Amino acid sequence: MKIMGVAMLAGATIAGAGAANAEVSGNVAMTSDYVFRGLSQTEGGPAIQGGFDFTHGLFYAGAWGSNVADFGVDASMELDLYVGVTPSTGPIDWDIGIVGYFYPGADDDAAESDYYEGIINGSSALTDQFTLGGQFAYTPEYFGDTGDGVYYEINGAYAVNDQLSFSGAFGNQDVDLLGDYDTWNLGGTYAMHGFEVDVRYHEADGVDEIFNITISRAV
Repeated sequence: MKIMGVAMLAGATIAGAGAANAEVSGNVAMTSDYVFRGLSQTEGGPAIQGGFDFTHGLFYAGAWGSNVADFGVDASMELDLYVGVTPSTGPIDWDIGIVGYFYPGADDDAAESDYYEGIINGSSALTDQFTLGGQFAYTPEYFGDTGDGVYYEINGAYAVNDQLSFSGAFGNQDVDLLGDYDTWNLGGTYAMHGFEVDVRYHEADGVDEIFNITISRAV
C-alpha cells in the first residue's frame, strides 16, 4: 500500500454474526506531491488520495487510490488493492501482504502498466518513543514490463509526544531493465483537531528532490 505522509485510520465495529471483532476504517488526504519511493507520481503536482481498510484479527484487506501523471500511457488514476496479515514474534511486529497497483484506463498496447508486489514489513519499539523498522518488496514484473523489481528499506520514527513525531527512511529500488537508485526521506508529523500534517523532504539519487506537505484525516 502506498502511503505518502501519514494516513489516520479510525475503526468502526461491524455488527452481525461472525464479525464481532471486525473493523472498517477509512482515510482521506491531500498532498502537494504524491511521492513513491523518492519519485514524484504527479510530475510535481498535487494529489487527492483516500482509501479504506477491513481488519479482522491478524487479517486485513483494503483499497487506496490517488490521481497520478499519465506516465506516457494515458493513466490518470492509481488504484491499489491489498491483503495481508500482521503477526508478532517476540519484540517484532510484522506486516506481510500482497499489493496490486492498477491504472484504470491506461493504454497497455506497448507494455502492461498494472503489477503487484509481495511486501514484508517488520518493526520493533526499542523504547517507548523510538521505533526501528525495515521493509522488503519484490515483484516478478515491474511497471511497464521492465522486469523483476526488488526494494529494501530501513526506517525509524521518534515520538516526541502524542501530537508530534519525526520519521525517516533510506531505501534502494532495483529494477531489472531500469537499474537501481537510492532514496531517502526525513520529516515530521503533527496531529491537531482530528487532522495530521506531515512535512517531508524526499531525495532519489539526485533525480528527484521533493519537499511535500500532506494533510490527512480519518473518515
